[in-house]
Amino acid sequence: MIRTILVVFYIFLVAVFALPMCLLLLLIRLISKKAASKIGQPFADYVAFWPIFLLSGGRLKVEGRENIPKGTAVLFAGNHRSMYDILAGYMAIPMLHSTSFISKYEIRNVPILSWWMRVLNCKFLNRKDPKEGLKTIQSAIADVKEGFSMFIMPEGTRNHGEGVMPFKAGSLKIAERTGCPVVPVAMIGTDNLLEKQYPKIRASRVTVIIGEPIPTADLTREEKVALPGVVRERIVGMLTSHGFPCPEPEAPAEGNE
Repeated sequence: MIRTILVVFYIFLVAVFALPMCLLLLLIRLISKKAASKIGQPFADYVAFWPIFLLSGGRLKVEGRENIPKGTAVLFAGNHRSMYDILAGYMAIPMLHSTSFISKYEIRNVPILSWWMRVLNCKFLNRKDPKEGLKTIQSAIADVKEGFSMFIMPEGTRNHGEGVMPFKAGSLKIAERTGCPVVPVAMIGTDNLLEKQYPKIRASRVTVIIGEPIPTADLTREEKVALPGVVRERIVGMLTSHGFPCPEPEAPAEGNE
């Protein structure tokens, strides 16, 4: 419980004392998204992500950083088990690689947090409104073409069960439309920090495995349809090779949606 109190207290301090910096970066973003991101990402890493992760008792191990292509934007695709996935993802990816997360739409209404996410060029995806969702994907596609990498969780929500849920159809449209490589990312142990005993925070080792990039340029129509399954299988393979159980999800009963 002491660890939980310390983390909450530190988040409060960061929210208050880093607010002027956030507002300044939002102004800079009006002139240059890249400049705001290049300043904001290291600031967020060192002032927020790493301290919060360490105060939570997190111990991070990253494998496969050498698999991240240099000099080009990519689409990172990872399994989703915890709110700590975003922290672990940012901490695992080199800061020189400007990366923005695609988050659920509801986060855009959270003061300060959503402001910082805008500084980092994150997107808020509305899955309930196809038109708004399409606008978000189009915005992400434009940013990838400008050199920003994107990080998406194709399961669409946090998975509280075993393994990896099926990826949403069309979840990798950003890669399909831009031809950027998809880099699969497997996360292990992030849910041990919080979700398994919510609201208490407990120490845990977190492992982030970054797989070899999957090329998407010049895919056939059939290959584009199969891409989410290919990326999911790559992530499942990385998880199982590290001893994380990944049973296949049960098919819905006949006659059910």
